[in-house]
Amino acid sequence: MFLLKKICIGLSVFVMIAAVTACGKKVTISANSTENDEAAPEKYIIATNTRFEPFEFQNAQGEYVGIDIDLLEAIAKDQGFEYELVHLTFNDMLQALAVGEVDAAMGGISITEERREYYDYSAPYLDGGIVLAVPAARSDIRTFEDLSGKRVAVAVALGTQAEAYAESIKDVYGFEVVTFNEFNEVYRDVLEGNSQALFEDYPVIGYLISRGMELKIISDVEERSPYGFAVPKGQNPELIELFNNGLENLREDGTYQKIIDTYIHDDRV
Repeated sequence: MFLLKKICIGLSVFVMIAAVTACGKKVTISANSTENDEAAPEKYIIATNTRFEPFEFQNAQGEYVGIDIDLLEAIAKDQGFEYELVHLTFNDMLQALAVGEVDAAMGGISITEERREYYDYSAPYLDGGIVLAVPAARSDIRTFEDLSGKRVAVAVALGTQAEAYAESIKDVYGFEVVTFNEFNEVYRDVLEGNSQALFEDYPVIGYLISRGMELKIISDVEERSPYGFAVPKGQNPELIELFNNGLENLREDGTYQKIIDTYIHDDRV
């Protein structure tokens, strides 16, 4: 979990960010250029994650795509604003946002009360959380009750929420938890039949299923953790309003669901 209790405003790491303040005026630096272009129309500088499938990642052509990238592009088009993306690691993205070195960030950022101390959020645009998945051909496990006496796989890399959730309910439903250091070991163990089910974050497992992994989601989303578009605390309220208005329009005209369906497959809906 990201903590910013001792942030230094002059943190030197932000030299890398493509937004600088000069003589009180913000100028932008293109991600592919080293020269300032003060004649260009003002753009919002928006940080995103370098790689966090299915939210943002590079496709085979080297283009950045994903839920966040596609939604932001559609919302900007709907609301008529310009922006420039800056691709950072997750922690650098949050730090840059906290000290105002970027105008906003959209990179699979969960909305938490702790983070509200440093950021203002849009309305949630997607609910994360934990789901139960089983092999696609399996029909004998439909509820948590069906896990009794069975082996369930989770990953413990970085102390995942899925592992914590599985541990919290295993005695209630009588299943055994088996842990792995890497996510791919979890999927392999279930697909090979060693474990009968797995717990995983909803957008991640939904994306893997959409890419052909032979699993299916059989539970509701538990331990919900909504994702939001964020700006530095007390700054750029107009950008939050633009995002929220655009998101509402995209939901109404079907564009939102079309984008989600591109990256997340869920047989329950």
